[in-house]
Amino acid sequence: MTQILISVTSITEAQIALDNGADIIDLKDPSAGALGALPLPLIKSIVNYINGQKLVSATIGDLPMQPDLILERVTMLASVNVDYIKIGFFETNDYQPCLDALQAITKSGEKLIAVLFAEHTYSENLIAAIKKAGFIGIMLDTANKNGQTFLDYYSEKQRKEFAQKVLALDLSFGLAGSLKLQHIATVKKIDPTYIGFRGGVCDENQRQLGLNSEKIRAICKAM
Repeated sequence: MTQILISVTSITEAQIALDNGADIIDLKDPSAGALGALPLPLIKSIVNYINGQKLVSATIGDLPMQPDLILERVTMLASVNVDYIKIGFFETNDYQPCLDALQAITKSGEKLIAVLFAEHTYSENLIAAIKKAGFIGIMLDTANKNGQTFLDYYSEKQRKEFAQKVLALDLSFGLAGSLKLQHIATVKKIDPTYIGFRGGVCDENQRQLGLNSEKIRAICKAM
């Protein structure tokens, strides 16, 4: 069954997500970009507060694809015991140096998720390279938080092909990016492992405003 991921910015929001049915608590700062990172001490405090009640993911931030920089941030996140570490694959000419640098991390047992963006074009072999590097999942998100979703960039055929390619490699498959209640029926057709929400479960559908309990409950009910 498809799970629900809710992005939170604080202990208070984490409790709201827990109380209203979230399966995965995602730690992110919406004011700092598509995958804005929360301060490490705050991440640690939220992880300790959740205390294993639910799985926790966290993003390393909107970083350029520089191997040393990404490896440093991933190592820092690994030290505070999040379950999944999300890494945005922002545009670059060659992702392989970053994938090579992260293999030591994946071999140590850390669970990394590659976040690809619907607005960007990637090489056909990137998903296989991500799998080879030891990542456990791929998430399709949007880089520009302007209300458009991946549905605006991918045809129905392309959505199905992308999902099948990821799932065929035994990777988890997440979808996010300005998704709301009305998108669930369409999104569920491609059988994602989980669907992520932020703006769609906030007051006024604004990702930088607070979480709305009723919207979270409605989405969980629709699943």
